[in-house]
Amino acid sequence: MTTDGWGAQLTARVAEQIRRYRKAAGLTVAEAAAACAARGLPVPKTTITNLETGRRSSIDLAEFLVLADVLGVPPITLLFPLDTASTVDVLPGQQISTWDGLAWFTGETAAAEAAPKDSPRELLDAFRAHSDTVAAARASMSLAKDRRRMANTTLDPARRTELLDAAAGYEQFAFEDCRALGAFRDSMRERGLVPPELSADLAFVDQPSTNSEDSE
Repeated sequence: MTTDGWGAQLTARVAEQIRRYRKAAGLTVAEAAAACAARGLPVPKTTITNLETGRRSSIDLAEFLVLADVLGVPPITLLFPLDTASTVDVLPGQQISTWDGLAWFTGETAAAEAAPKDSPRELLDAFRAHSDTVAAARASMSLAKDRRRMANTTLDPARRTELLDAAAGYEQFAFEDCRALGAFRDSMRERGLVPPELSADLAFVDQPSTNSEDSE
């Protein structure tokens, strides 16, 4: 396959996904175009129509991102249709499974060894590890709150004691998970990285006392 042929095929795949998700969202071409303009990037009706009908063989990156937002789908789903295509050509003449293509695109392809520090792949891994640490802290906090709330609403003394004991255990997990999150964020800053902003329920993690031994 020539480079031009592959590029046209790639655009056709994206265009088909745009058409599919536009219809699923119940949007007309005119409504999709208006929504793009409302987001700050006018995409004329003719552009969308020409893409969907194959009369246009390329798509601008900015158009691609805005259209994905208008359609309410992750941009990557326009490139890699996991539910409709088992394989894709990620590059000219390089056909692999759609999932493997998506993993390659996002940098999630399994590596035989750890990526060199500060390499693009290692930075991706660091931010993903941060996301996992955030999820762990949020999960343990939620479990602790749920058990304490259940304890406060039950009339059974034995059940209340059981739930309070469970809540205390989850609260210890939550404390340790939050401290680990704070330490991870500190290590990122020491590397010159800027950790993603935490949601309001975890904002306290960045307070100095969170990681202090005195807080135990």
